[in-house]
Amino acid sequence: MSALKADVIIVGGGFMGAASAFFLRQRGVSVILLERGLIGQQASGVNFGNVRRQGRAIEQLPLANRSREIWVRLKELIGEDVELMLSGHLRVGYRPVHAERLETYARDAEPYGLGLQMMTAQAVRKRFPLLGPEVTAGCYAPHDGHANPRLAAPAFGRAAVRAGAQVFENTEIVHMEKMGDDFEVQAADGRHFAAPAVLVTAGAWGDRISAAFGEPVPLQVKGPQMCVTEPVPYAIAPTIGVATDVPEEIVYFRQVARGNIVIGGGGHEPVDMENRRAHVHPRRTLMTLGQLPRVVPTFNRLSIIRVWSGIEGYMQDSRPVMGPSARVPGLYYAFGFSGHGFQLGPGVGDVMAELIHTGATSTPIGQYRIGRFAEPVAQAA
Repeated sequence: MSALKADVIIVGGGFMGAASAFFLRQRGVSVILLERGLIGQQASGVNFGNVRRQGRAIEQLPLANRSREIWVRLKELIGEDVELMLSGHLRVGYRPVHAERLETYARDAEPYGLGLQMMTAQAVRKRFPLLGPEVTAGCYAPHDGHANPRLAAPAFGRAAVRAGAQVFENTEIVHMEKMGDDFEVQAADGRHFAAPAVLVTAGAWGDRISAAFGEPVPLQVKGPQMCVTEPVPYAIAPTIGVATDVPEEIVYFRQVARGNIVIGGGGHEPVDMENRRAHVHPRRTLMTLGQLPRVVPTFNRLSIIRVWSGIEGYMQDSRPVMGPSARVPGLYYAFGFSGHGFQLGPGVGDVMAELIHTGATSTPIGQYRIGRFAEPVAQAA
């Protein structure tokens, strides 16, 4: 059977992969996108949906800013509504150390144009009267917001198809190697694909592919704990989260236009990688619900109508793997975004398309090179 060919093969149809396919087509590059299940079915479709820049590592803000420029024109760009609401993002704290942390971040992030507004306890409750007495400080990001993760990646996938990308769902890859100038990729059903460049956007499975090319990375898989309430009267515009380093206190939530409140927190659970299953532990949900009234006391009687989890890849240093392979020409990576990838999705796709097409990027990503994991070994040798 002859191989189907393109300029680039993308392995993994999550948000990063779908966005990369779209932006490669915008540059006139032919693309084959291969996804084992459905586009956006894994972590890209089950995350919280935060479209935030506040709280990110400062080094990541240039990439987040590039992504925001795409988010604000997303409907015009891809022709679909992903329920984007740029209604702000509020981080709150209970103790003086929380206020200090928020103030330090606001100061460090100032050059990047987030427009962060520090608020005292009195000011934050005056602006957001639903907040409870334990909230002693807040930092408001007026230009952040949230969107529906179940819609975003599939919308980019459809836009990529309309732009000329070849997208193959339910296509499991069983073998991939570089033969001469091309990568040859074989699917479980016997189909073959070939291209001189491969982009790996396989999320929590990305490390398996990089290891097969001699580039192992320290990636850990975890299942976030999510739930959503019954619809209640719309009262909360911004996404709200607690800026704490105490795991048991972590809770974040957002209200959608229909009135449902999406809630995350409570830590993570192990996942079943072989069967692609992640589970919610009732203890985690109850822990989160116990913390919610500390932020908004009137949330003490909410009814949960659904819980879910997903499979996310977390890097040891919390930095993604993004950029070219250190060993194999034509091989590129974008995975391991450690639970912070949703807002970055469009920007990552745009940057990776630029890198593959031109050999360089106008947004700095050198700190995410995969070679950083091999350097200590080389030095020891």
